[in-house]
Amino acid sequence: MEATPKPEAVSKTVHELILSGEDLPEKYIYKGSDAGLLDAPRPYMDVPVIDMALLSSPSTTTQQLHDFRSALTHWGCFQVINHGMEAKFLDQVRDATKQFFALSPKTKNKYMREDGSIEGYGNDMIVAEHQTLDWTDRLYLTISPEHRRQLKFWPENPENFRDILHEYTMKLEDISRVMFKAMARSLNLEENSFLDMYGEDATLFARFNFYPPCPSPDRVIAIKPHADGTAITILLQDKQVEGLQFMKDNQWYRAPIIPEALLINAGDQIEIMSNGIFKSPLHRVVTNSERERISVAVFCIPNTKKEIEPVDGVVDEKRPRLYKKVKDYASIYFQYYQRGRRPIEGAII
Repeated sequence: MEATPKPEAVSKTVHELILSGEDLPEKYIYKGSDAGLLDAPRPYMDVPVIDMALLSSPSTTTQQLHDFRSALTHWGCFQVINHGMEAKFLDQVRDATKQFFALSPKTKNKYMREDGSIEGYGNDMIVAEHQTLDWTDRLYLTISPEHRRQLKFWPENPENFRDILHEYTMKLEDISRVMFKAMARSLNLEENSFLDMYGEDATLFARFNFYPPCPSPDRVIAIKPHADGTAITILLQDKQVEGLQFMKDNQWYRAPIIPEALLINAGDQIEIMSNGIFKSPLHRVVTNSERERISVAVFCIPNTKKEIEPVDGVVDEKRPRLYKKVKDYASIYFQYYQRGRRPIEGAII
């Protein structure tokens, strides 16, 4: 496991940088292989829309499970509707997010993350000298289990922020259990195969993202290309402004906005558990020169004490074991991410 380098402080958040009127710092200029094509027109992905009410029903059809499996094997993601949350409540989550990021820098900085930690308000943690910074400010919180919450980082403004986030967390815990069971059923496995390995004491992290308008959308990226180190990630997109893109067959595709839907993608750890059947997709977020954008990503991380490996039933003569056992996978994720590498490379046999 790699040691975490001593982080280098970033003097200003992106919001503060904009307010100061400074020129665009060099450290925000993206130097990836597709630099200069960031704001090029992209086609929409034809990712399936899954009805969770049907998926969680004992009478789920073979075709519905096939469509669900197909989404996870081809795109690594899907949009889910009928998930138990009304559109009005999802708008409350979005509004609370917008209200927090609209606060003055002085107020938001009360929740500033500490050096060497991702939790709290701020921007990229610096782990490499020539690291390209993402054009985003974030509020990163542990939301489950409840006893691990660090409430000193939970905003008290807006007043309903904490109550809304608590309710949202409870709903997402239910959704994640349904998803893991459906994943197992779609592979004709015992229903709790993935859920048991995920663990009862799994952790949910929420990352509230704010993407201000960017003066150089062709040269600056909001979030670098990456795959998630999660089991699954549950994303509430901005209701109006696009930005999320997924890669398939070496081409970037735009994720469409469905206001009442949650976008769920597989992470590296479910790819390992499924022995590579489910794909952890490469994705990124691009900037916008005119409009700000928000989103709320919730990362479902297996119990760090659990060994993650292909579950029973996904390894046979036709599909040999592809991955080693891994443990506390998320602890190395950020060092790899900031260097533009994938930690799953180290898990391949």
